[in-house]
Amino acid sequence: MIRKLTILFILLIIGSKIFASYILIPMDQKQTNHLKAYGITYWVLQNSIQAKWLLNYRGGSFLIENHKEIQDECVIRGVYFEILADVQANQILNYIAQPDINMDALKLEKAPKIAVYSPKNKLPWDDAVTLVLTYAQIPYDVIYDGDIIEGALSKYDWLHLHHEDFTGQYGKFYAAYHNMPWYKEQVRVNEETAKKYGFTKVSKLKLFVAQTIRDYVAKGGFLFAMCSGTDTYDIALAAQNTDICQPMFDGDAMDPDAQSKLDFNQTFAFKDFKVITNPYEYEYSNIDVTRTRKVSKDQDYFTLFDFSAKWDPVPTMLCQNHKNMIKGFMGQTTAFNESVIKSNVLIMGENKAAHEARYIHGEWGKGTWTFYGGHDPEDYQHFVYDPPTDLDLHPNSPGYRLILNNVLFPAAKRKKRKT
Repeated sequence: MIRKLTILFILLIIGSKIFASYILIPMDQKQTNHLKAYGITYWVLQNSIQAKWLLNYRGGSFLIENHKEIQDECVIRGVYFEILADVQANQILNYIAQPDINMDALKLEKAPKIAVYSPKNKLPWDDAVTLVLTYAQIPYDVIYDGDIIEGALSKYDWLHLHHEDFTGQYGKFYAAYHNMPWYKEQVRVNEETAKKYGFTKVSKLKLFVAQTIRDYVAKGGFLFAMCSGTDTYDIALAAQNTDICQPMFDGDAMDPDAQSKLDFNQTFAFKDFKVITNPYEYEYSNIDVTRTRKVSKDQDYFTLFDFSAKWDPVPTMLCQNHKNMIKGFMGQTTAFNESVIKSNVLIMGENKAAHEARYIHGEWGKGTWTFYGGHDPEDYQHFVYDPPTDLDLHPNSPGYRLILNNVLFPAAKRKKRKT
């Protein structure tokens, strides 16, 4: 009897291996909700189950060991999935591994801890990253200047910069909104924070925060920014030895030689740019092309580059999509003037005819940064006071997918670029 039970137990073990199965979450046109598919993968990692990101396979699909709980969660969230037998999963992985196939399978190991740098007081606009994180059910913490000064960044793997103005000019909203209650509250809060931490000006507070974030990246952090969180960040770093603010922003005159004192060695992405110091002009510099571009809405698209999955896994991850032509969208910072982008910066998405980059990436020390132009991928021209985008109407948004690629990027087992 004991011998029979032992044989049965062995057969059950063997049978479980023979009939082991996997969940494939395809990210091609068959997927019903691309955005929540990222949330499912994040949730799986949170529950200590590893996943594989199948780069360039059916739009950048996810392969996960099959558990009934994962199936149930996919059904609840409206995410399409397929059940694969062990032999089918191995066939896919063997196909991907072929040296002449531009695909790769990267192991996702741990859910990254996420922070969003954003003011705690309510402002009359929303943020695409927090919208899509909430929609995808990916948890995040909101931190701001005081938290960063007190060392909070060490707790996080990934940081997003909300539509911030790191130059201390309050978003260049002075001309249109300086009498509005929300603008006055923004000034009050920032000035109080600067005083609390011993800074004589808000611009000096913001510079210290920007430099602290740069140190965070240098130590291995992942930084992502959109809209004005991109160019104002680099402008602040370049202006560390001068004053580019007019009196209505900081109480004293700007340095008349500010332009010549900019230090482009301090910046992540941009060089040789010209700052715009007119306080009544809603623009920071010629990094952004919003006011000079001649692209109609109907022709406003940018193309994602096709990278080698096996040789360039990082940009391949960041560009995973079911479309390679992405609808353009505007913002205070819409797109980047290619003539002021540093030569070591990787352009991942561009409108070649307009000579503008929309999606760029680079390394700094042990970490990486990614800048994405525009405000909201599904709202072409988002204005102050406009309602937030309802992502239930855009569950397959390719523009929003680029944000979520960046969110999962830190979960991947790091692979150095091959040379």
